[in-house]
Amino acid sequence: MTTKNKNEKKEAVKFDFRTIKTFEDACKANRITTMLPDLSLLMDADLRKPIVAAYKLMVIYKAINNGWRPDWSDDDQKKWFPWFGVLSSGSGFSSSHSLCHCTVTNVGSRLCTDSSEKARYIAEQFEAEYVDYFLYSE
Repeated sequence: MTTKNKNEKKEAVKFDFRTIKTFEDACKANRITTMLPDLSLLMDADLRKPIVAAYKLMVIYKAINNGWRPDWSDDDQKKWFPWFGVLSSGSGFSSSHSLCHCTVTNVGSRLCTDSSEKARYIAEQFEAEYVDYFLYSE
């Protein structure tokens, strides 16, 4: 098979990010174990849950981004992330929409993607992880 045929075959197989429905799916896509970090030495138990949630979200974003990495030195490259609201009506936490942020910085967030569609999908599909990351447990 020639190099041209191999490249054509690669392009024909498009990655569908919607196949990542769980943390376990993301681990499988990244070819890593589903084992969570051991935080037993962390004395403050209130900090364990958001740290595990942050880890899960990083794994999920890596899988859904499928090799795409933000270039924070490129202010023309769009970077999308979900925008959340905490609702005072007692219904909790919800994704309001996704935002595009372009910036030049030396430090950038891992929790962004290259499309609004992916950002919204992650927000809706993995809302529980965001709740654990952003909000205190009751």
